[in-house]
Amino acid sequence: MLLINCPYCGEREQEEFSCGGEAHIERPKNPPDLNDDQWADYLFLRQNIKGLQYERWNHSFGCRQWFNVARNTATDDILAVYKMGEKPPVLESNDPITPCGEPAIGSGNFSTLKKS
Repeated sequence: MLLINCPYCGEREQEEFSCGGEAHIERPKNPPDLNDDQWADYLFLRQNIKGLQYERWNHSFGCRQWFNVARNTATDDILAVYKMGEKPPVLESNDPITPCGEPAIGSGNFSTLKKS
């Protein structure tokens, strides 16, 4: 079971929380100027990397507050918890030690990478 340290209520079980997806996604400055592909990128495409991921979480069965979590998605280790509006902490590495010995970062699926 994953324990999450709510910055408002303290440590609670994962069942009390809802993950709201990737954190720190910047809203487009001038939405009417975006084409369909740019809107699709903003609305649907997320990094979803193996390793360090910054996520939004909601304490839905508690204080109902939103906050951010820095989590290693390969091991489910929570590296930091911080309130909305605060800058994300600078963490050392994005190279997780994976439990099954698979490659450290990425699944080899490069189809979702943005093309320059």
